[in-house]
Amino acid sequence: MTEPIVSVAPGVLEGLDAWRDLPINQQPTWGNTEQLARVTSELSKLPPLVFAGEVDQLTDRLARVASGKAFLLQGGDCAETFDSATADKIRNRVKTILQMAVVLTYGASMPIVKMGRMAGQFAKPRSSDTETRDGVTLPAYRGDIVNGYDFTPESREADPNRIVRGYHTAASTLNLIRAFTQGGFADLREVHSWNKGFAENPANKRYETLAKDIDRAIKFMAAAGADFDSLKRVEFYASHEGLLMDYERPMTRIDSRTGNPYNTSAHFVWIGERTRDLDGAHIDFFSRISNPIGVKLGPSTTPDMVRRLIDILDPNRIPGRLTFITRMGAGVIRDALPPLLEAVKGTDALPVWVSDPMHGNGITTPNGYKTRRFDDVVDEVTGFFEAHRVVGTFPGGIHVELTGDDVTECLGGSEMIDEATLASRYESLCDPRLNHTQSLELAFLVAEELAVIA
Repeated sequence: MTEPIVSVAPGVLEGLDAWRDLPINQQPTWGNTEQLARVTSELSKLPPLVFAGEVDQLTDRLARVASGKAFLLQGGDCAETFDSATADKIRNRVKTILQMAVVLTYGASMPIVKMGRMAGQFAKPRSSDTETRDGVTLPAYRGDIVNGYDFTPESREADPNRIVRGYHTAASTLNLIRAFTQGGFADLREVHSWNKGFAENPANKRYETLAKDIDRAIKFMAAAGADFDSLKRVEFYASHEGLLMDYERPMTRIDSRTGNPYNTSAHFVWIGERTRDLDGAHIDFFSRISNPIGVKLGPSTTPDMVRRLIDILDPNRIPGRLTFITRMGAGVIRDALPPLLEAVKGTDALPVWVSDPMHGNGITTPNGYKTRRFDDVVDEVTGFFEAHRVVGTFPGGIHVELTGDDVTECLGGSEMIDEATLASRYESLCDPRLNHTQSLELAFLVAEELAVIA
């Protein structure tokens, strides 16, 4: 269990605040600093959302991914909203990830580490601090933990009270996730039955053979006396972008067993493309916490940057400590990724390599919708696997923005969503997500790639 303790190694607590004197990006301008101080003080006294033992267990699981003995599936909302933290929506996201994991487990013939972009993905980086509509300029929407989406001065004001609401929303989300994944909802046989309906759809006929193979495997397991009671529960980890420092720092506690700092807001946190300044606040803070951490790498990343990130964030070369999440773009990844893989291959580091095929493939349609083409998403994942085959390294996972609902936000897929269809159920407040069917289709396609490795 993680809790504050009095006896702490000299310099640990002081070091955790070194980021305050460094350049920092993507933070809101809080109007009421006194209220902010009260909120962060309250937050620092609230119970942890995750515990050090769970975090260390995830590090062990990711160490297996880094060594090519497991595969990471990370998925969830672009930006969680407080209103979407309902039982139905949380269940549908968990259900989608579990369905994808069954398919990937069979394709890879190895364990799948399941991680949600859930229970904390409330803050979003923005390309501009402001937004202008019809000649009116207001602060940009930075996620529900900072301000509101409605385009009014009152809604767009950064409100510190939202931070505490974010904590409580994350706590209730985690509580439900744990109930779903430990209470029988995740039973392997039930999850597989959900997938059978997908594969029986004529539009998904190409996946029918794989679905039947999985069905035969499960029937064989049952005939052989497999312990299905143990397969009713799964490990499921929470993650989000560690963006808002007025949330991440108060949620960081000292472990009573070891005296080491853990960010108890999530099992896994990552640094985004806009905040991975090598000399900046986020890199410094992340270097001091004991969680496994990720870093997004865009097409401008150089081999030297990657080596420096390793030296700063994983100086002790701890297996499972560091994950690189590549977001290059379908047209770039085959050229941009191999030099980075080669640079790391020549060191003593062994990070996890994960493909984010979403963020490098955004487009805007003529009618103003931000979207992504499903074919581009698939092409980037394919290029990710190809790059690893060329260099001789292990493609460790995928990181996908998805929802368990039948939205129409990404073009294409077996449903053939077109530009005219986008408006019918476009619900995201930030970036477009794969819907339930597109997510399963991607899982079947990735399973085919993994089958080659297996």
